[in-house]
Amino acid sequence: MPSNTGGRWPGFSRPRILLLLIALLPGVLSAAERTLSLAEASRRSIERNPQLEVFKWRFSELEAKRSSAALRPQTSLSLEAENVAGSGDLSGVDSAELTIALSSIIELGGKATARIAVVDARMALAEARRQAQALDLLSEVTRQFITAQALQAKLAVAIDAHALAATTHELVSLRVARAGAPAAEKLRAKASLVRAELRRSAIEAELAAGKLALATLWGADDTDFDRLGGSLFRFTEPGSFAQLYARVVSSPALRIFGAERRVRQAELDLARARSRQDIGWSVGIRRFEESGDAALTFGISAPLFAQSRNAGELQAAAAARSMVDYREQAGLLDLRAQLYNAWLSYRQGSAAAVKLRDEVLPALTRALDETQQAYERGRYSYRDWIAAQRDLLDARLAAIDAASSALLHQALIEQLTGTALTNPPGAADE
Repeated sequence: MPSNTGGRWPGFSRPRILLLLIALLPGVLSAAERTLSLAEASRRSIERNPQLEVFKWRFSELEAKRSSAALRPQTSLSLEAENVAGSGDLSGVDSAELTIALSSIIELGGKATARIAVVDARMALAEARRQAQALDLLSEVTRQFITAQALQAKLAVAIDAHALAATTHELVSLRVARAGAPAAEKLRAKASLVRAELRRSAIEAELAAGKLALATLWGADDTDFDRLGGSLFRFTEPGSFAQLYARVVSSPALRIFGAERRVRQAELDLARARSRQDIGWSVGIRRFEESGDAALTFGISAPLFAQSRNAGELQAAAAARSMVDYREQAGLLDLRAQLYNAWLSYRQGSAAAVKLRDEVLPALTRALDETQQAYERGRYSYRDWIAAQRDLLDARLAAIDAASSALLHQALIEQLTGTALTNPPGAADE
């Protein structure tokens, strides 16, 4: 059976070699297949994902609210008639007093500036959330890509397993025909071949679903690629936990708290500005119908007890401002715990994957070669040969699982820190 390094088993007959060549044919044709890279999948998702399109309309909404917040208080026009349709000398309209006036309020305490500051802070918060949403989307793309990539690698194992089961069935059939093995072994080999076909079909279906789930992230209804590029066994030194944790404080997740804090502070400043009393004014002209004279009118008004009436709003805004600090502290603790778990899991998973690839798989490949040769010479039983096959196939699957688990935790580290995981200076020494 082909190993992860592309080796083969000695002692194969020509029919078995043809079977292996057929199994390897998809790899020969892979150059003509459409390959999707992680970078291309990320670019498509950022450009086309509907979740990010929502923010465009959110910014338009806030721009409109900013324009409204900058408006001055409305000026009103009023018309008032007095001494109309009364009794005696005031009957009719001969004694009417008509007043036409303009009125408005003078805002004190910088209310307009405070309203604009609230909208500006909300726009900054929306931008921080957009960046965090984009990072979450990229992380989801990476997770779906790695999951599908692992299924792609498992499909290669399933193809090799099916080819090996076919070869086994051929060899066992020859031995049974020569009366060198009981007929039951041929039946067991046939059953193993059918099970290998079923496993291959199941993984093919699962891989197709995984590819479609990946394409859905950029709004596609179908896949326009055949395979996923890249290697599952490409790891990097993550550095120390302290180095990674230092990046968390400037991550998009933490920037959201900073932006929200500025929103709450702006709302608190607006509540304080509203505690300042506004002054109402009016100016007009009054005509006295009885004498034909006219006179100007002036008026000023101010609400009473405005500051005490606004005390509840002030307390609510101050409480909301304080809550952000405690939520940030709780969020930072949660991020720290997630980062530490991801850091440990990445180190363990990548080390296990490398060990399995570099030490376990070569040993099991050689053991399978020797077991097969011994079986062909009648020194080992069918059970021994099948056990050697199962050990190698299970080890290959375990290596894929360890590698994909490590890369999934790497994606989580990058999501939590907001930066790509690269080799920091001096990290290898630590």
